[in-house]
Amino acid sequence: MLNRLLFLPVALLLTLAADAQSGSSAPYQIFGGFTYLSNSFNGTPGARQPLTGWDASVAFPPYRHLRFVIDFSDYSGNNLGAPQHAYFIMGGGEYERRFHKEGLFVKALVGEGGINRNWGANAALGGTASLSTFVGGGVDTPISRRFGIRVEGGFQHTNFALIQSTTDPVPYRIPGLPNYFGRISTGLIWTPRLNPTSENLVSQRRKSPGKPVESELILEGLNSFGHFHVFAYTWWSYLHVGGVEYDRHSWGSFIGARMDYVAEILPLAFLRQPSKTDVFGDPLSKAYTTIEGLGISPIGLRMIWRDGKNWKPYYMIKGGMIGFTHKALSEQGSYENFTLQQNIGIQFRLSTRWDFRAGLSDFHFSNGFVVPNNPGIDEMSYNVGLSYHLTKRQASF
Repeated sequence: MLNRLLFLPVALLLTLAADAQSGSSAPYQIFGGFTYLSNSFNGTPGARQPLTGWDASVAFPPYRHLRFVIDFSDYSGNNLGAPQHAYFIMGGGEYERRFHKEGLFVKALVGEGGINRNWGANAALGGTASLSTFVGGGVDTPISRRFGIRVEGGFQHTNFALIQSTTDPVPYRIPGLPNYFGRISTGLIWTPRLNPTSENLVSQRRKSPGKPVESELILEGLNSFGHFHVFAYTWWSYLHVGGVEYDRHSWGSFIGARMDYVAEILPLAFLRQPSKTDVFGDPLSKAYTTIEGLGISPIGLRMIWRDGKNWKPYYMIKGGMIGFTHKALSEQGSYENFTLQQNIGIQFRLSTRWDFRAGLSDFHFSNGFVVPNNPGIDEMSYNVGLSYHLTKRQASF
């Protein structure tokens, strides 16, 4: 539930930002409708029962027919004397082509699934989180200038497992417990009515083709000094990273903030963790060891206010992966983990080319149950960086 509460403001922000953007030949798309899942999560052979729910997604403007999509789906029902209430938060790519009036598309998504604790047969206890993937496609049929009907389908994979008890949550699977599901969704797709008086980046570049786009390279470092219990369980390890971030003005502005695309690579990543742990990542000795790693976040958004001024507040969210030379957080964990970073801070002008920034971060990483054990961690961190503007700016105060 906490994951959903934290995700919904981000999804709402992205939706409102879509409506605030100016018109373009490739607008945002917002979908909402009914969805059907072919089986329950405890639906073993002879006891299969479909689930129904709702599905909503936001698709960003495409680049060469490829869109980035954020998708949220929710399913409810009962099977074998147990409630089934699951949700999935996923992101990925959608490739679309027009055929006459119809839009044909294929998509691939990856993300996280959550479910109630007592979903097993006869309300047996089960794990509440799982990595989830979806591959499928569909068709959009317009019914007006701004609205259309969408029908899509595909295959979804999860790896929810049962557990012994709340005090001994070691996962196990029984024969026939499903991993693969058919999924069908249908509903309305909306292209927002965008502000006709504002100009987006596309029209600005057409009018001024020689004007360079605002972009920056940032040499950054991050160090954890504590922990939250937000998305993850453990808090016995400390993360220190250094790398390079690229920011590019890509989506106009929203609520006074410049909207930038963000990508990051962290070639220097060091995790200080207990030398010996239990299955949950709890230390079994006072000794610590340091393991090396590499991180990459290809998807991110930065909102920065007071663009061009001497000091500029910002909010940033980035998603990606981090890998280590040894299993991270627990001796039964994984080498690779998914990351989600959220940052707030202030960027200060040093010269027409250079800025300095400082902020606070929540650096989350976990393996999404790609292996049976997923301790995960939320690092409370401070970060600093030197920003080099790739285009020279005029002084503004």
